[in-house]
Amino acid sequence: MTAVAKKRLTAEEYLAIERKAEFRSEYFAGEMFAMSGASREHNLIVSNLNREVGEQLKDRPCEIYPSDMRVRIPSGLYTYPDVVVVCGSPKFDDDHVDTLLNPLVLIEVLSESTADYDRGTKFKHYRQITSLREYVLVDQEATQIEHFALGGDGKWSLTEIAGLDQVLKLNSIECQIPLFEIYRKVTFKEAGSGELP
Repeated sequence: MTAVAKKRLTAEEYLAIERKAEFRSEYFAGEMFAMSGASREHNLIVSNLNREVGEQLKDRPCEIYPSDMRVRIPSGLYTYPDVVVVCGSPKFDDDHVDTLLNPLVLIEVLSESTADYDRGTKFKHYRQITSLREYVLVDQEATQIEHFALGGDGKWSLTEIAGLDQVLKLNSIECQIPLFEIYRKVTFKEAGSGELP
């Protein structure tokens, strides 16, 4: 019996399908990968981040996009970060103005199914974006954040931030976000943790 080869899609074919699709999919190396839905906690954290960062950037030449802004990475990965910030003139893949090329800050909210990918392979792809200066991973099950920043020497450094009394400092966009605001109204699953006001 002969195996039937799976048809590989070009990036153009992917974009044509994606622009008509009801559900979002990532794309890499000729394949589309459906994205799963997000939890309540995930959505609250993304909304909180968009609100807090957006408020601080509202009078500055920066734009913040929620998870519906597609980003193309030089490696050929098309993906949808949870929060995207661009400053100056945004650059897009084509006239559809729906695929950003030059993010300055990318934020992903970790889930059990995506945490390893977001920390590993996805970050490897993201590091190819020449405009990128900060990458943030936000845990949705504990008040913990991993903040990667690109130094002047071209090396990425990691700062771990934990606890509601701490502050996430995004130096490339001059924003400071208290973790209390990032996790506002989020319910934690561990015993006795309750919900934040």
